[in-house]
Amino acid sequence: MFDFIRKYMKVIAIPFFLIIILAFVFQSVGGYSGMTDKAATVATVGSAKITQSEWDAAHKNEVDRIRASRPNVDAKLLDSEQARYATLERLVREKVLAEAATQEHLITTDARLAKELQQDATIASLRLPDGKLDMDRYKQLAASQGLTTEGLEARVRADLSVRQVESAVSATALTQPALADVTLNAFFGRREVQIARFTPADYSAKVIPSDSEIEAYYQANQKLFQAEESAAIEYVVLDMDAVKKSITVSDADLKSYYEQNAVRLSGNEQRRASHILIAAAKDLPAAERKKARDKIDALLAEVRKTPAAFAELARKNSQDTGSAPAGGDLDFFSRGAMVKPFEEAAFAMKKGDISDVVESDFGYHIIKVTDIKVPQQKSFEELRNSMESDLRTQQAQRKFAEVAETFTNGVYEQADSLKPIAERLKLEVKTAANLRRTPTAVVTGVLANPKFLAAVFSADSIEKKRNTEAVEVGANQIAAARITQYMAARTLPLDEVRASVKSRLVFSRSADMAKADGVAKLAAWKGGAEASLPAAIVAVRGPGSTISGTLLDAVLRADATTLPAWTGIDLGNQGYAVVRINKVMERTPVAPEMATQERGQYTSVIARAESEAYFQLLKSRYKAQIKVAKPAKPSETKPATE
Repeated sequence: MFDFIRKYMKVIAIPFFLIIILAFVFQSVGGYSGMTDKAATVATVGSAKITQSEWDAAHKNEVDRIRASRPNVDAKLLDSEQARYATLERLVREKVLAEAATQEHLITTDARLAKELQQDATIASLRLPDGKLDMDRYKQLAASQGLTTEGLEARVRADLSVRQVESAVSATALTQPALADVTLNAFFGRREVQIARFTPADYSAKVIPSDSEIEAYYQANQKLFQAEESAAIEYVVLDMDAVKKSITVSDADLKSYYEQNAVRLSGNEQRRASHILIAAAKDLPAAERKKARDKIDALLAEVRKTPAAFAELARKNSQDTGSAPAGGDLDFFSRGAMVKPFEEAAFAMKKGDISDVVESDFGYHIIKVTDIKVPQQKSFEELRNSMESDLRTQQAQRKFAEVAETFTNGVYEQADSLKPIAERLKLEVKTAANLRRTPTAVVTGVLANPKFLAAVFSADSIEKKRNTEAVEVGANQIAAARITQYMAARTLPLDEVRASVKSRLVFSRSADMAKADGVAKLAAWKGGAEASLPAAIVAVRGPGSTISGTLLDAVLRADATTLPAWTGIDLGNQGYAVVRINKVMERTPVAPEMATQERGQYTSVIARAESEAYFQLLKSRYKAQIKVAKPAKPSETKPATE
């Protein structure tokens, strides 16, 4: 027996090896199938691809950025299909402009990069009291964006190069004042008009539908009378606050943190200074800069001669219009508030010192330090609460990924209930009744999140009533749910919605009658019949106009070559309007400073238009293509209502 096996070992082994290899192949297929969607290409720019995962990550970063700056923003707007598509368009734009920068050999020097980073307010806030950059916090800033410090700087460098592409067009946009004035005068021109309105409400009393007509309208428009699908659910949410509750900060950690951060936590040193500024931009001609330097040197000599006259000299000579009336006083400021040369000089001086001439991007300064505030270091007990909060937050941030993995695995492994994972992580199992796939305006938070709702109303969740997957619903916030009761969408019985059916039918017919009457009146009045019109009004864009929206645009766009001119305007659900244009008038004159401001705005519009045209040219040149269908606007998908 054993001799037989030894003799034919190779023959027997081959099928076993094939089975093992096939098992690995099929297992790999199963393992990688979950990654297919993430690797799907959603857009291309030449040979470069934008994948689904890149799109998801970019949108998450965009949502986090907006939520950080505007905490009260509606989450539904941020996670809408329109918002996600806008992020994809921005990604494509960035790649197209980056390709253009590469092709044109536009580079950003180390000096330009350093200047940009120094001027960044977020990075400036990371400076220590001695002016040095807190590298640990700088690394945390980069890590919060999924980057190393080198990656962050590389991204800033790339952004600066891309700006050169856009500024090459936008910064050179020029318009003649005369052309701008002609356009603005036409846009803000006025028209004396008389408007006869035909509104559906004026005809509703004439519409008395029969029962058979109501039933026919109901049968023809059943989609308007449906109860949406709904569900009652249980759900749990894991967020940073929940993780914080599970963390205990030891006294040893607090004492170590105090020793390392007591100075920073006690507050920053502040300086109060006054200055005399003689403006001299970097791009000023050499002769003009020399004249400015000579003037500041002369003023410095006067200050050295009579230090007590500093404030008076600042009032008379400083070109900083904000501080000059106060004798050059700039009040108290901390590090990072002033441009670097000014800050370095001010924080190197003692109270009462007067600097030599300091040069900055604004020009030449003479600085006098008038006061210094050195914060008194706070005791351990005074800082205990704030330090404990800081440490709890830091530890929670480090621990969140670990807890999130436990949460994700838990809702999957015990899919018939959320209670086990809730008990394990000390989370509350919440409930919600009458949850809709499309949330109403009053629903907010997790229950309004499109990803969460998509998971709840997925076919698997509805059929099996098992836990959904863990869904990321915000920054450091994931949730899972389970349907406890489901009600499918259905058409409501006529008896239940008869009043609504009748109201819609009456409104529809009233609108038709209003439009028909308006069209008939327009034809008659244009033909010479006596017109019964209200008093004339002036239609104009901006404050003072008694009409707006579609009606105003149509009135101002109507052909007025021959006066009086007649036009009819279909206002949709608002009915119909017949307009007689009696006069075309020039716009109301504006003050010179307003005219200058308007010309600047007009030039900005032209610059944006030229930039967009150039971008479209680059899109074509580099064969940019979005492979995802553009979502319809919300207004395009909703049925008209009264």
